[in-house]
Parts: sequence; structure tokens; C-alpha cells
Amino acid sequence: MISSGRLRRRHRPNDGQREAVLLSPVLVTILIAGLAFSTPREIAFSRLLPAAPALAAALWPVFPTVLLGASCLLIMIGLSFIYADLGTPYTAAAIIAVTMAAAYASHLRLQREETLFQVRLVADAAQKVLLRPLPHRVQDVELESLYLAAQEQARIGGDFYEAADTPYGVRLLIGDVRGKGLSAVGAASAVINCFRENAYDQPDLEAIIRRLQITISRYSAAVPADDQTEHFATVLIAEIPHDRQQVRILNCGHPPPVFVRGGRIHVLEPTLTSTPLNLSVLLGDHYYVDTVAFVPGDQMLLYTDGVTETRDRAGEFFPLADWARQHNQAPPRELLDRLHADLLRYAGGRLDDDIAALAVRRRHTGPRPLRPD
Repeated sequence: MISSGRLRRRHRPNDGQREAVLLSPVLVTILIAGLAFSTPREIAFSRLLPAAPALAAALWPVFPTVLLGASCLLIMIGLSFIYADLGTPYTAAAIIAVTMAAAYASHLRLQREETLFQVRLVADAAQKVLLRPLPHRVQDVELESLYLAAQEQARIGGDFYEAADTPYGVRLLIGDVRGKGLSAVGAASAVINCFRENAYDQPDLEAIIRRLQITISRYSAAVPADDQTEHFATVLIAEIPHDRQQVRILNCGHPPPVFVRGGRIHVLEPTLTSTPLNLSVLLGDHYYVDTVAFVPGDQMLLYTDGVTETRDRAGEFFPLADWARQHNQAPPRELLDRLHADLLRYAGGRLDDDIAALAVRRRHTGPRPLRPD
């Protein structure tokens, strides 16, 4: 799924293909009837007529399914006037039995589809709370977001992002909770809500990350994960001051951001390693902030590891840095749209992991220069 008001599009059959699929029970009925009327009695194609209502149960509502079964029964009765000793009573009984079973199966299928539809509505509402649409522009910063779920039915997962316009500048969060299921979603929600509250009040990034550490530790203790002893998450926090041509980045075990400046690509690896969330007991409480130039026209791509760990059929990882060099002139929205399309193409149309990404560009603000570093 794509956030920022854009829904993820999967490859779906076009209208002509969809109509052909829906009409397939009728086509099967016509085919069997035609063969039954045009071939010798010994071949007995008429015995295949119960297949038509059975197929309709997977595609049609109850009444059309019953109507098709009745049509098949009438066809069988008509055949009995042309061919004697065709076994009409047995085939007719089979058509009636299959039609009744197909009608019941159609009823159950429609109930499941309605339940799934309601669940998706709830999941969509939850996603809007967890990954709410981000503003496209915050003062002199352009911002676009992308979220892709690995599964067609999924709406939310353990990947997350957020942005806040604070007195200290535009603060960005992107991260990935290790684990699956509702517990991972809950941990992601706890981290996002903590960031939303503290991004406006804490004076520096180290203070924010310590609050996030406390939050995920408390959540992990209260809601143990089913598949691991505790949750942990990689996160990256970026701060773009309004009055300085720079960006501060605190990277806690997260994939490094990709910078685009003047058409050139730079991957910003952290100078020193910071501890991922909820691993401070094992690895120590260490946090380091890197400060780099971020001038008007510069662009930054933040992403989760689902991007770089996307594989093609040969098992090769997606070459993000090389890809970025080929699209170094694309604005944020176009960049993410291209990334979406190319990731799906690279993976053969199906992703193995959730993906979140933020594209951030500093705009030119006019003749008034920003204060230098």
C-alpha cells in the first residue's frame, strides 16, 4: 500500500479478462451442451453438465448459480428427447445435487468476502492512524512517502515513518520492528506515538531516542512477541534545522540514507554505531549524531531494509545506489513512484518484505540565504 493518499496498485486483470472469467460458467455450459447435441450418444458429454453450476459457485451469487443449474437441468431434459437411454435421471439428479451444494458454497463465499471487506476497512482505518498521510511540504522541505506491504491482503506491518515540524526543525523518523504479526504492529505504533509526543519537546535527537528506548522496552515487557523473546527495532531520526544548511542524523542500526547532490550520489554510513531500540542492555547505551550539509536542491532518500533486500530471480539484491544514480534528477514524488514500479519489476511482481521510504528535498527559499553551517 502506498501512503500519502496513493493506494498501492497490484497487477490485476483488465476489464475484458474479468468479464471473460465471470462468464466462464455460461461458456462452459454452452460448450458442453453443444458437444452433447453434436456428438454420438455413446460419448455422453451431457454428464459434464454438473460442472457448470460447480464453477459458478466460485464466481456468482446464489440466485444466478441456481438459475444456471436449472438451465443445465432443462438442457438435460431436452437431450433426453433426442437421445434415448441417455441416463437422464442419474445426470439430472447429479445436476440438482451439485446445484444445491454450489448455492450453499456461494452463500458461504459471499459471507467470507463480506467479513474480509469489513476487516480491510478496519485495517485501512488503523493504517491511517499508524501511518497517517504526511504533508507534502514543511516550510522549505519537500516530503513524500511510500509504503508497500509484502502481502496483497496486508495493510500495516512493522515498518513505519513519521515527520514533525518542531521548533528545532523538521524531524523525521523511519524504522523497522523485527518480528511479525500484531505484536510487531503494536510495537511500531508505540514507537511512532512516542516520537509524535517527544519530537516537539526534546531538545536533541539523543533525548528522543532514549525516550523511544524506554517506550519499546515497556511495550516488549507488557506484550511479549510470539516468535522472539523481545522486540527490537532499527530506527533513523533526522533533523533538518530551518536556519541551517545541514541535517543531523542519528542512525540506530538502520540502512544508511542515500543523498543526492548535484546529480551525485552519496550513501551516508554512520561514523559510529548507535544501539538499536531495546538492545541497550545487550549492546550498551550508545548514540551518535552525524551532521552533514543539506543545501537547497539536495535530496535524501530514507528507507527500510525491504528495499535493499529485494531480490530478483537470480537472488541478487536490489542495487539501490546504482538505481539512484540513474534517477538523480527525479523530484521526491516521481522518485518514489519509480522506486515502487522498479522494485515490483525487479522482484517479479511480488515482494517478500514490507517496504517504507521517505524522499526529502530542500527547496530554494528565494533570495534570503540560510545561515551557513
